[in-house]
Amino acid sequence: MTEHAETAVGGRELLRHAVATVAYRGAKAFRGAPEDFARFRAGETTRTPAEILAHICDVLDWGLSLAKGAQAWHKSEPQPWNDGVRRFFKCLHDLDERLASPEPLGCPVEKLFQAPVADALTHIGQISMLRRLAGSPVRGENYLGADIAIGRVGIDQAAPKFEFD
Repeated sequence: MTEHAETAVGGRELLRHAVATVAYRGAKAFRGAPEDFARFRAGETTRTPAEILAHICDVLDWGLSLAKGAQAWHKSEPQPWNDGVRRFFKCLHDLDERLASPEPLGCPVEKLFQAPVADALTHIGQISMLRRLAGSPVRGENYLGADIAIGRVGIDQAAPKFEFD
């Protein structure tokens, strides 16, 4: 068994890497979505991709409020797909900017990861699954080799290195 040295990345930087991972995976799930995808409904009681995207943004806004120490939840209505995608990346930018600041966090790093960040990843997975059900699948990828960088949280993400069907 090979041992690996611990990296020098602290909790806050690891959380920023997780936020960059949300950006990478979100960009991949959103890229090339068909025009009518936002309204796709897999079943009678399922949320549409636009509703899930609005929820992801609400979760990220909540995460920012937690990081600032003033927990606040706001439920927003779904927007047209491209507007929702822009909001998603704005929310990630705002959260990452707060995490990068020298200001103390109003919530433990572990709690920020386990709630808003992990929730966002879960819902991006739902959008990817809905893409497949809607007939526009997102290709699989070996994410271990993905070029994900702390602070890269915008829509312009690195190209995938190894995708598969």
